[in-house]
Amino acid sequence: MQALVGSRITVVARGHLKCSTSLTSGLASVNQRRNASHDADVCVIGSGPGGYVAAIKAAQLGMKTVCVEKNLTYGGTCLNVGCIPSKALLNNSHYYHMAKSKDFLERGIEVDNVRLNLEKLMGAKEKAVTALTGGIAHLFKNNKVVGLKGYGKITSPNEVTVALEDGTSDVVKAKNILIATGSEVTPFPGIEVDEEEIVSSTGALKLSKVPEKMILIGAGVIGLELGSVWSRLGTQVTAVEFLDSIGGIGIDAEISKNFQRILTKQGIKFKLSTKVLSAAKEGGKVKVSVEGVKNGKKEEMECDTLLVCVGRRPYTANLGLEELGIEKDTKGRIPVNSRFQTVIPSIFAIGDCIHGPMLAHKAEDEGIVCVEGIAGGPVHIDYNCVPSVIYTHPEVAWVGKTEEDLKAEGIEYTVGKFPFAANSRAKCNNDTDGLVKVLADKHTDRMLGSHIIGPGAGEMINEAALAMEYGASCEDVARVCHAHPTCSEAYREANLAAYFGKSINF
Repeated sequence: MQALVGSRITVVARGHLKCSTSLTSGLASVNQRRNASHDADVCVIGSGPGGYVAAIKAAQLGMKTVCVEKNLTYGGTCLNVGCIPSKALLNNSHYYHMAKSKDFLERGIEVDNVRLNLEKLMGAKEKAVTALTGGIAHLFKNNKVVGLKGYGKITSPNEVTVALEDGTSDVVKAKNILIATGSEVTPFPGIEVDEEEIVSSTGALKLSKVPEKMILIGAGVIGLELGSVWSRLGTQVTAVEFLDSIGGIGIDAEISKNFQRILTKQGIKFKLSTKVLSAAKEGGKVKVSVEGVKNGKKEEMECDTLLVCVGRRPYTANLGLEELGIEKDTKGRIPVNSRFQTVIPSIFAIGDCIHGPMLAHKAEDEGIVCVEGIAGGPVHIDYNCVPSVIYTHPEVAWVGKTEEDLKAEGIEYTVGKFPFAANSRAKCNNDTDGLVKVLADKHTDRMLGSHIIGPGAGEMINEAALAMEYGASCEDVARVCHAHPTCSEAYREANLAAYFGKSINF
């Protein structure tokens, strides 16, 4: 749900909406409008984080707005089968792991006979998702956004035809059309996902029992988050990764190495520089054939559940783009200009279906500034200031340039580091894995990048994003008074080290 203040939108949480009495009556009203024609200033196709935020913002700016959603519930992948349910499982599985392992005992908390009730764990996830997504329909109603449930296809530069479930259709005549259709799971050639034994991220969120062994194809963000969930619940997890590092695109190499070391200590195994050749179900197990990228050595592996998580691809098929002359790039993305316009000025696109990282918060910001631009306002996003987070424990977060980026670009830089092992709050919490790493311009001290692995990294990185957005130097952050004892002091110390050459407390 979102708190709407003034002309800005603050995202509090997002989730999944199930049919309730109010929703049923809402659907009934939609049914009564079938075969109808709607006039709008903006028609948004897709109600994921980018789409629904854009629709609400457009309505707040006084534009008559329609939002088309092909699924029964609003919220897109993030709210229904992505960000929200995965974070619920990550949080609660971490509590279980703390109680089941020696962690509680070392803190002086003695508990006996700790058991997992997977059905209730999944129920808590669904409860969170249901509660959060329900807010979108409420926000649409409060902001007078018309929601249409059906498959939207652009049939002219100012028209969207919505195919309804019963075979009829509605037509939306709009001055502006905004594509916010998001992305879908990238399939793995030759491996058929059944969402039972061979699963995508969607299936991995609703397994009915804890597998004895799980293999991940891919050690990026999705694989490591979901792998962590099942590892904590008792599964032997092995990640097979084509690259020679974990964490996916954008992660700093030093942070990635620390990350792998910590996850290995937690029990997750890694096979890097390894490609998957095939996978097949056999005798209640999944047989996986792999091969070393460098040495060509082949190996047969076996698991109860195979999680295919090799990334996501833009959902841009069957939108009517080709008929209108809008050509997609080689990755299926829709090319847009700085105002998010396609080659047709009345048609815009944001989020996962255009260039840039596939992140919910990136799509939200694009949705806001896009409709502000349609309303005549300025359009600006600095993609270098968009943070990324991996919600494992410890969390990993970063914003800006990596050390590898700066070397490749020939930029002279300084490095400031501070370990959580030397942070008072982390020591108090017995949660000292990880470090903060800050990169700054050697000549101007301007902050160029921040990389954190440790407790609360996903919250802490927002200070870094704010500092970079305003062009702060490391000295600026180092001279800001930080509350004691907090983990955020580690971020201050790293900035002090980058500016002064060494920190105070290490």
